[in-house]
Amino acid sequence: MAAARGRDAIVKVVRAVEGASCRCPAHSAGFNPASQRRCQTTETTETEYAVEMATSTIRYGMGVTQEVGMDFQNMGAKKVCLMTDKTVGKLPPMQIVLEAMTKAGINYEVFDNIRVEPTDSSFTAAIDFAKKGNFDAFLAVGGGSVMDTCKAANLFSAHPDAELLDFVYPPIGKGLPVTNDLKPLIAVPTTSGTGSETTGVAVFDYEPMQAKIGIGLRAIRPTMGLVDPMHCKYMPERVTANSGFDVLCHALESYTAIPFQERRPRPQNPIQRPAYQGSNPISDVWSLHALRIINKYMKRAVRNADDLEARSSMHLASTFAGIGFGNAGVHLCHGMSYPISGLVKKFKSKDYSDDHALVPHGLSVVVSAPAVFQFTAPMCPERHLEAAEILGHDIRNAKREDAGPILADVLRKFVKDLDVDDGLQALGYSTEDIPALVKGTLPQHRVTKLSPRPQTEEDLAGLFEASMKIY
Repeated sequence: MAAARGRDAIVKVVRAVEGASCRCPAHSAGFNPASQRRCQTTETTETEYAVEMATSTIRYGMGVTQEVGMDFQNMGAKKVCLMTDKTVGKLPPMQIVLEAMTKAGINYEVFDNIRVEPTDSSFTAAIDFAKKGNFDAFLAVGGGSVMDTCKAANLFSAHPDAELLDFVYPPIGKGLPVTNDLKPLIAVPTTSGTGSETTGVAVFDYEPMQAKIGIGLRAIRPTMGLVDPMHCKYMPERVTANSGFDVLCHALESYTAIPFQERRPRPQNPIQRPAYQGSNPISDVWSLHALRIINKYMKRAVRNADDLEARSSMHLASTFAGIGFGNAGVHLCHGMSYPISGLVKKFKSKDYSDDHALVPHGLSVVVSAPAVFQFTAPMCPERHLEAAEILGHDIRNAKREDAGPILADVLRKFVKDLDVDDGLQALGYSTEDIPALVKGTLPQHRVTKLSPRPQTEEDLAGLFEASMKIY
C-alpha cells in the first residue's frame, strides 16, 4: 500500500511538472545547446535585473559557542527550544552549549529525536514539539539535519494552522509566503558541509514520493550562526568527507548556475524575489574562495582528525559556500541527489548511525558531479575551466570545448583520492532504477531550473546512467 501511494504521488507531481512551463531563458524549447548560446524565448515577461544578498549574522572563532547563553540573554529569551540529535547530544559541543545556557540562566527544553537525513515524519515530530512548547527562541546544535529541522519547527510553530507542504516549493507544494514573524534562531554547526547556518533552506525526505523536497524562504534563515572550529575534531572520517563533498558541490553549482539576469520572470514586488537567484557577482566571491579552501585543505581534513588548521578551514569553507549558494542556488547535482537519497534500499555508510538505510547527502550529491559538469560545461566553459584550475588542473593549453571532460576528470580524481564509492551501482542502484530516479528529479524546479543547460527526461536518464560508475 505504501509503495502504491508513493507511485501515485510521483505520477501526480510528474503530471504537474509536464504541464508547467519553464520561464527562464535557459529552459526554453528553442534552446540549442550546440550553439553555446541561449536563444530568445517567446515569454513576454521581463528577465531579472537585480540580485539580493541575504545571510545570517556569522560569528566565527575558537570557543565562540560559550557565548550562546549570553546571546539569548541579550535577546530577552525566556524559554528556548534546543534541538540536536542523539549523537551530537553526547559530544562536547553540546556540553559546552548546556553549560553556557545554565550559566546565563536561560530556561530551555531539549528535543533530540532528530533523524539524520530528516523525513516528513521526523519534521512533523519536531514541529509538534515546538508548537506545544510555547518557545520564544530556538537553538540548533548539530549538522544540516538538525539545523533544517529546527528551521522548520520555528516556521510552523509561527504558522500553527499550516500544512507541511504549504511552504514547500512548487509544483510539489504550494509555495506560500511567510505571513507571521518567526522567533530568533541561533545555529551552532558541528559539521563542515551544509552551510545551513547561513541559508533560508530546509530539506527533507518526503516519504510518499521517496525523494527530498525543500522549503526555501529567507525568513527561516538563522538569526545567527556560531561557527566554532573546536567542534570539527569530533567528525569521523566519512562524515568529514561527505560533508566536504557537499561544500564542493555547493561552490561548483552556485558558480555555474544560470546568471541571475537571465532568470525569468522578474518579480513584480521585491518580496517575491526567490532565495535562489542564479550566479551573481556577490555569490561568486564566496563560492570561488570556498573552492580554493577545498583544494588546499579538504584531503588533509579527511585524513587527519588532528589537523585543526585543515578542519577549521573546511568549517569556514562550509559557511562561505553557504553564503554563495544560499543566494545563487544549486542545480543538477542537488536536484538528482534528492531521489538518490529518497529511494535508498539497503546502503549504509561507514561512520553513520546504522538504524536505517542511508545515503549521506554529500555522497548523494557528489556521485553525479563528473557527469553533471561534463553536461553543463558547453554553456559556460570558462567557469568550468576556472573551477578545474582552482582544483589543481593546468588549463594553460585547454580548449573551451574540452572544459567538460577536463572538469569531470578533475572531479573523478578528487573523489577517488578520498575513497568515494564507485557510483550509483555501489550505492545499490541499477539501470532498472533510472526511470524512478528521473521521476524523482523532475519536480525539483527549485534547483533544476537554475542549471545553465536545460535537460529533458532523456538527458536526466543519461546523467544517471553515466553516474552508475564513476571511475
